[in-house]
Amino acid sequence: MYQLILQNIARHIQLSAAEETYFISLLKFRTLRKKQYIVQAGDTSRYECFVNKGCLRAYSVDDKGQEHIVQFALEDWWIGDMYSFVSGAPSIYNVDALEDAELLLIDRNNMEELYLQVPKFERFFRIIIQNAFISMQRRIVENMSIPADERYLHFRERYPQLEQRLPQHQVASYLGITAESLSRIRRKNYNSYF
Repeated sequence: MYQLILQNIARHIQLSAAEETYFISLLKFRTLRKKQYIVQAGDTSRYECFVNKGCLRAYSVDDKGQEHIVQFALEDWWIGDMYSFVSGAPSIYNVDALEDAELLLIDRNNMEELYLQVPKFERFFRIIIQNAFISMQRRIVENMSIPADERYLHFRERYPQLEQRLPQHQVASYLGITAESLSRIRRKNYNSYF
């Protein structure tokens, strides 16, 4: 159950057997059914979540009821509302399961304790947060300056495994376009291959 998260961590820091055991002792295991929330907008995000199995999304809902997906997370990815988690403020995001999921969770108190007992975890989470920040900045610039068809192609290149697992309207929401527009883009790209 912990192999995937330990591999994820090992890409950035090396842990002793005792540190691995201590880290694992701080985690909570949780399963989610499809459409079940780990956090809802207005609630405080109590956990940073590692996806052991399944697919989750983080999204907001505007005044018109339109969903705006800011992140997907598959196996071996982290997800949560970092601002709410760190500040204790109400979350602006919903985070729910798009598939049945298995998660490993760490709460804020345990994370702070982890930083004290195994300081190299501060480096690990700094790297994770930096990578997420860079990815988010890139996505913002692309959404402001690149046509939708190019954004779709970039999405397919970066996340080829996602498109197979997601309904079209979810991909469209992530790209900031309608499902109808995405359908036209897909037809155009499909026809250009032949």
